[in-house]
Amino acid sequence: MAVPRKKVSPMKRGQRRAHDALSAPAYVEDKDSGELRRPHHIDLKTGKYRGRQILAPKADV
Repeated sequence: MAVPRKKVSPMKRGQRRAHDALSAPAYVEDKDSGELRRPHHIDLKTGKYRGRQILAPKADV
């Protein structure tokens, strides 16, 4: 069975784990409706994407 030659130092372990942190999802304010939406996604309230109507707008209930 293979055995590591040296113990991984805390510095190397930290460098490997530096990319494991979770980041908060990004949201942008829509220009037309003012609602928050994910970048590069359709605004579900208005049904628009990049100024073009893609889906039918949601009816307010």
